[in-house]
Amino acid sequence: MIHRLAVRVYFEDTDAGGILYHGSHMRFFERGRTEFLRDLGISQSATADRTNPDALLFVVRRFAIEYKKPGFLDDLLTVETAIASISGPRFTVAQRLLRGDDLIAAAEVEVVATGGNGRPRRLPPAMAALIEDARRNS
Repeated sequence: MIHRLAVRVYFEDTDAGGILYHGSHMRFFERGRTEFLRDLGISQSATADRTNPDALLFVVRRFAIEYKKPGFLDDLLTVETAIASISGPRFTVAQRLLRGDDLIAAAEVEVVATGGNGRPRRLPPAMAALIEDARRNS
C-alpha cells in the first residue's frame, strides 16, 4: 500500500529565494506518515495518552533524507509513504516527495513504538498486523 498525500508549498515553507526550505521536507514527510497511519485506523492522539499505562507513542529514531531537486513556492507536491520493514517495536517507512514525476526528495525513517515511560514497546498484535499488511501490499 502506497499512501499519497498532496501538499502545497506556501511562503512559510520556503527560504528567502522562494525555494522549499530543507526543514519543510521533514514536516511534509511527517504529515505523510501521520495520514498513512490514520488511514490504517491508527490514531496517534488516541494512543499517546501518557496517563494511560498502555500509552503508545511513535518516536523517530533515525531520519535519512536525500534531496534531489528543489521545490518552489506554489508547487503542488505529493508525499508517498510505504512501509519498508517491521520488526518488534520498530518499523521503517520509505517516503518520496514528488512534483508530478520529478523526485524532489526521498527519505527513510525508522520509527520506534514506546510506552509512556519512553522505553521501546512491542506494537500491539492488531496494530502490527495492520502495518505488516500495508508493507506486504506496497
